[in-house]
Amino acid sequence: MKTSYRAVVIGGGIVGVSVLYHLTKLGWTDVALIERAELTAGSTWHAAAGFHALNGDPSVAALQDYTINLYKEIEAESGQDVGLHMTGGVNFATNQSRWEQLKAAAATFKAIGVETARLVDRREIEEMTGGVIRTEDILGGLYDTNEGYLDPNGATYAFAGAAKQRGADVILRNRVVELKQRADGTWDVVTEQGTIHTQHVVNAGGLWAKQCGRMAGVDLPVTPMEHHYLVTDTVPSITAMSHEFPVTADLDGFTYARQEAKGLLLGVY
Repeated sequence: MKTSYRAVVIGGGIVGVSVLYHLTKLGWTDVALIERAELTAGSTWHAAAGFHALNGDPSVAALQDYTINLYKEIEAESGQDVGLHMTGGVNFATNQSRWEQLKAAAATFKAIGVETARLVDRREIEEMTGGVIRTEDILGGLYDTNEGYLDPNGATYAFAGAAKQRGADVILRNRVVELKQRADGTWDVVTEQGTIHTQHVVNAGGLWAKQCGRMAGVDLPVTPMEHHYLVTDTVPSITAMSHEFPVTADLDGFTYARQEAKGLLLGVY
């Protein structure tokens, strides 16, 4: 293990490996990621892993579009399959207020040149979901073809693999136990396997981000929270469809769904 890097990223989830990859993409090759166990060992491995292209903030929408296209790039660069499923996605409106919001959003997207989004009616939603979704209470929806889901494990390893090809190091099974700042502002990252000196530390600790922050004297306003999803057995209506079930979200029911194998993954938030 080297004892000095320009930057050290703590945490081997999807955020940590993305940071590592983008540092190398900016030309920072003397960088390392340190993970206490294995890549995706925290919350990443069991993420529902849906991705969305539409957002009311154009800047966020542009970032989401960049990320979706990036998945294809890192897959090609690393040779690691990210399990990309471009199923399309639809947000439902079950009341008039939400329907007006979706119509306003559709007008905004059209004005800024988003050509993949369109409004859909109840009949279209029933067709695209194979009748699995009850549409009696749905007024309409906002659909975008540039949405779907992926394999969070594959995506994480693709980012890590691409970063390593660009010169980064990935250090596994090595827990960070202390952060010490020197008088010149640089850091000593104390691990179970030794100390690494670095100019910059990135906290991508995920479930342990608060503890990592405290090592640097910062009390981050974050806390882990459990959310639940369930995965069904085979659903005949799903297997009978000629296309993959789209990513769906009931914004007022706080629920989402996507296809998982021959069934569904259903979540709440």
